[in-house]
Amino acid sequence: MQIKLFNTLTHKEEILTTLESGHLKMYVCGPTVYDRPHIGNARSAVIYDLLFRFARVVFPKVTYVRNITDVDDKINKAAKEQKISIQELTKTITDFFYADIGALNVLRPTYEPRATEHIAEIITMIEQLITNKNAYVNQGHVLFDVSSYKDYGKLANRQLDEMIAGSRIEVADYKNDPLDFVLWKPADDEDDISSVFESPWGKGRPGWHIECSAMSSKYLGTDFDIHGGGADLQFPHHENEIAQSRCATPGSHYARFWVHNGFLTVNGEKMSKSLKNFITVRDLLDQGVSGVTIRYLLLSAHYRKPLDFTQKALDDAKNSLEKFHEVAASFEKGGVAQSVMEDFNDKNSELVETKSPDAARHPLFQRGQVPQKIFDYLADDLNMSKVIAELHQMAKKGEKAELAATLDFLGLYDAKFLAREVKNLSVDENFINEQIALRIKAKQEKNFAKADEIRKSLLEKGIALEDVSGGKTIWKQQ
Repeated sequence: MQIKLFNTLTHKEEILTTLESGHLKMYVCGPTVYDRPHIGNARSAVIYDLLFRFARVVFPKVTYVRNITDVDDKINKAAKEQKISIQELTKTITDFFYADIGALNVLRPTYEPRATEHIAEIITMIEQLITNKNAYVNQGHVLFDVSSYKDYGKLANRQLDEMIAGSRIEVADYKNDPLDFVLWKPADDEDDISSVFESPWGKGRPGWHIECSAMSSKYLGTDFDIHGGGADLQFPHHENEIAQSRCATPGSHYARFWVHNGFLTVNGEKMSKSLKNFITVRDLLDQGVSGVTIRYLLLSAHYRKPLDFTQKALDDAKNSLEKFHEVAASFEKGGVAQSVMEDFNDKNSELVETKSPDAARHPLFQRGQVPQKIFDYLADDLNMSKVIAELHQMAKKGEKAELAATLDFLGLYDAKFLAREVKNLSVDENFINEQIALRIKAKQEKNFAKADEIRKSLLEKGIALEDVSGGKTIWKQQ
């Protein structure tokens, strides 16, 4: 089967071929762990999870790398504001990320490298760029010389003067050119010691762009197949990755395919805390919205197109999944869940050795039970519109086994979905209020793990909490 994807680098759809026969290598920019994932972050995670699931059907072997950025200016700022250490913040937010994205049935990738664990690789790449005369040192900073790379701007399809005029680029006296970007920045007196690393250029920390180049090259090689991320990362992040990676290894192509998912808006407006339309995955889960409903909504528009998040869209997603699950529920899923694509584990046995607990997990479906047309639609630049239309047809025709297997393959099956109804249970209001008070105290003490544990415990009892203005918390029965 051939997969056709839109390649941002060439600005056209192309047939996906792999550099190594039968082995797809894919890198996707992961979270910067300073705050809980919002639904825009979740859209990217879900889309590349879909590509990962589908790729494992097509290719005998898939290596999927998604990084974790755990050293960054935003992290430093958030830790200072919360008056906690960087390690405490990044561990808490990383745990939140796994919990929230995991609720959307997003599988763990093959590797999840963290920037702080790859400082040596980052320094080596920077040293190579200096040696190759693509970078220079000034006032304790190491910067990439954009003028040294003639193809700069190809991914964004813009000329240098356009990029300078249209982007918020830092103009600093240590730069030879406004477009030059930081590879290494010096530490200052206010930096948390945990974000300060030794280097040949003094104490400091890496720039954001170089982190992804170093980690992708370590796990996938200097040339690999797919690099993915949100459209907002196309420039300057991905443009800078290409420039520094190709210059560090002359003759390298770096990623051959660049895939970018579209923006997400809320009721037609850009999501922003100032507009009070900033929605996290946890906000929706706490309101009793199921993870598969959120996932379905995030997949409902073509991945390259904008997606507008509205209450109607959420309701439509829930109604569609109710219909699908009512049909699929009469199919005995035990046989599906226990089925094994026998050659998958054999060909991917080394994945068990990675740090990712789900890396070796095969899709819980029988290959023959998912209609071929589902795979054909996905092979056409992940055409989920046709996939969703086919789900409705299977439900209409009562094709139980096919529907159950397809939902499972897409990450849209939830065995408890139909049980998530409003229940008329008697509740102990005094107990709930006591738990809310304990949670508020835990948050004040920055014990976010305990606060989250209390919230989860109440949610399991059918009680959803909602934090409102004035530091108050209200509850409602699910």
